[in-house]
Amino acid sequence: MRDLHPFLVLSPRNFNAKTSLVIGLPMTTAEYNADNPFAVAVGKAKAKSGKISYVLCHQPKSFDWRVRQATPHPLRKLDEARFAEVCAVLEQILQLGTGASQPNSTTP
Repeated sequence: MRDLHPFLVLSPRNFNAKTSLVIGLPMTTAEYNADNPFAVAVGKAKAKSGKISYVLCHQPKSFDWRVRQATPHPLRKLDEARFAEVCAVLEQILQLGTGASQPNSTTP
């Protein structure tokens, strides 16, 4: 992975420091995400000629930030409203707060 790959970190700083892991969501400027119900538009990307930047809520990931030598994005964080929107979409997918029954991992 040669280029920068923006990533919205959701895990708390103390977890990240203790484990060297970050948990979060990838970001992209791919235009086909305009119609993706799981992609949240979060503004224009300055480095990409003003293209819209999207957080991909359906692709949670984790990685070792020390091994990848990851650094904070220059923008540092999303505004509260956009962050809340991302969390709401992620909650719709994962249904962590609804008391929904756990999926059976042995059945397709």
